Amino acid sequence: MRSVAIRAHPLVFGVVVFLASESMLFAGLLAAWYDLRGLTGQWMPSGTRIDLGLATFGTVLLGAGSVTMGIAQVAAARRRRRIARAMLVLTLFCALGFVYTALRDWSLANFQISSSAYGTLFYVLTGTHLAHVIAGAVLLTAVTLFLGRPAFTRDDTAGVEAIAYYWHFVFVVWLAVYATIYLIR
Repeated sequence: MRSVAIRAHPLVFGVVVFLASESMLFAGLLAAWYDLRGLTGQWMPSGTRIDLGLATFGTVLLGAGSVTMGIAQVAAARRRRRIARAMLVLTLFCALGFVYTALRDWSLANFQISSSAYGTLFYVLTGTHLAHVIAGAVLLTAVTLFLGRPAFTRDDTAGVEAIAYYWHFVFVVWLAVYATIYLIR
């Protein structure tokens, strides 16, 4: 029996390669966190406040967005564009909700980026992730607006698939950041 080679759409392949490089960025940031934490007697400076409840709510929003993105991907593949578009909009709302919770968390923190190594890495890690969420929101908006256009139908909705991979990556990375900052103290 002969096997048939199946190739990924170039857009999807490009996003996967991009995400591989982005995983190295976050691996380096998390490594810096754990390295400095290991070198410091008291890693979280005394009196430092971070809001676990708000971060947990943001995590739930990203998780819900990952689920709705998965539904959108399946719906787009089945040419059910109305369902796909509705799920993309829900995913976008989850993204915007996460942005709000992250910015609110920053506003409630009683330290700045220049307060300590902890503060620096806290803001760099969460800020880098937040930038990825905002980029994802922009991409979600674009894919939602252009879902019915001929360029999307001609390429078998590769745009939705590529954004889905990106969005799931954003969620998985947040799980690592969330566990590192909010759970492992």
